[in-house]
Amino acid sequence: MKRFYEIYQKLQPMAGESKGRKLQPVAAELLFQVSWTNHVLILDKTISDEEKQFYLKMCIKEKWSKRELNRQLDSSLFERYILADKPEKVTALVPKHETKDLAKHFKDEYVLEFLNLRKEYSEQELEKALLDNLRDFFLEFGKSFTFVGSQYIIDIGRRENKIDLLFYHRELRCLVAVDLKIGEFKAAYVGQMQKYLAALDEKIRLPDEKESIGLILCKSKNHEEVRFALAKTLSPVKVATYRTKLPDKKLIIKRLGQFKIKDVKEKRSK
Repeated sequence: MKRFYEIYQKLQPMAGESKGRKLQPVAAELLFQVSWTNHVLILDKTISDEEKQFYLKMCIKEKWSKRELNRQLDSSLFERYILADKPEKVTALVPKHETKDLAKHFKDEYVLEFLNLRKEYSEQELEKALLDNLRDFFLEFGKSFTFVGSQYIIDIGRRENKIDLLFYHRELRCLVAVDLKIGEFKAAYVGQMQKYLAALDEKIRLPDEKESIGLILCKSKNHEEVRFALAKTLSPVKVATYRTKLPDKKLIIKRLGQFKIKDVKEKRSK
């Protein structure tokens, strides 16, 4: 309790929030919304003020248990958010989903260490492992997801087209089609996803729902290839990678340090 008081009463808000506003009042508001066990985990396993506030807010948003929070801490979720979205965007932890680009609400990389896959596996084995571990899948992707179906059939031109995984996002109020790939991203995947999304919007989407989102989940991607493949895309499509093992926290922190140095240099040059 003494350490809780000493740390929270002097914490500063995250970048982008009101200057001069300390985190202590926020912590007081959240005290009864976050379990004491989770508070202790956050105190023990985080360093910066922003990191503490990040996990506090995410505990509220996702209603994490002790096990779930511990897993996110071990997977370096905060550092991965910063590396993917830049520090100034991390303040939007509980998004209002007002942006027109709905695909931006999905991460650039997902950690799926709970799948327990062999070194070599097929797309069918990847899909089955995800279906067998939906609870952990939702922990990584967010608890706003609800499962609609696997190998979801949609008729296009009297031909059956199968979407690997179909979800519904309750906050965004839209369907999310997931295409699973065990190799590197290819531009042709975007055209296939656009076809799925157009069909979902015309045949399945309800009048009060937003346009469907496509998530192409690949083992790896070339960023320039992705950029050009999505440059003229009208449908909201996100290309993300996944890893089947927890990232090395030391390597991520080292990479984060390099990123911050580079970011500071870019700001100075401007």
